Amino acid sequence: MPIRLITAYFFMVASSAFAIVTVLGLLRFPDVYTRMHAAAVVLTMSAVLMTIGTAIYVWEFFLSAKIILVGIFFLFSNPMATHAIARVSYKRQIALPKEYEIDAYSDYLGRDTDGHS
Repeated sequence: MPIRLITAYFFMVASSAFAIVTVLGLLRFPDVYTRMHAAAVVLTMSAVLMTIGTAIYVWEFFLSAKIILVGIFFLFSNPMATHAIARVSYKRQIALPKEYEIDAYSDYLGRDTDGHS
């Protein structure tokens, strides 16, 4: 087997491992915000590794370039989308954890701490 295919399979298996860690984070973390963090960070890494592995596996310049561009787009768009979703859910008090006493972002986001928006 050529070294190119071994490298491609390595990236794909590493991507699968990161995807499994994402699922474990989604199942184990206590609230919505830590689950979003697990999904954003680890799933982004998993998708980028998969696109790199696929680009190496294909090994055709223009097709590999397109696949890498998709990975770069995902690398930038997924964290921004996750941040926007988390910010809106925080601002609208969706699934806000009860155990947190200090709310450092309420003044910055213009949200009252007494429950009235």
